[in-house]
Amino acid sequence: MSRASGEPRAAPPSPGIPPKRAKVTTESGVLEEGPARPAAPVFARKLKNAAIGTGCDIRLRVVVVGNPRPSLRWYRNEELLAPCEEEYGALWIRDSKKEDAGVYTCIAENEWGEAMTSAVLAIIDMEGKGGGGGAEPRGSREGASPGALQHGRHAGDAAP
Repeated sequence: MSRASGEPRAAPPSPGIPPKRAKVTTESGVLEEGPARPAAPVFARKLKNAAIGTGCDIRLRVVVVGNPRPSLRWYRNEELLAPCEEEYGALWIRDSKKEDAGVYTCIAENEWGEAMTSAVLAIIDMEGKGGGGGAEPRGSREGASPGALQHGRHAGDAAP
């Protein structure tokens, strides 16, 4: 930093090394360097394992770069979830239920290729707390439809 002005000083350019190009973030959050070149998708931020309590909201978030902008598909336990363009790179799970637990996968695809990232989401039963020293799981609800995923719809469900 320059002591007189408090502004950071740039180092003088090194001989024989070209100057760096400024990185530009577009409105969609995709980084671009100079003129856009075709590129297969790459996850700059991958999904991370998480655990939340029943009734909580969580946002599963990825950052993906590629040109053209990759389309995203979200899966829970290999089941395609209904697309929602609420926020590019994010999957919201609202008012979570035990049935929302599982392996979540995001696949990014464009004409140059595809990339995939997965993580486990654990849902802890918060309603079973109380006497007895531990949480008792609620009755099994296998086959029940998962709740509150992307406006409560899944792939194949009719839109309201």
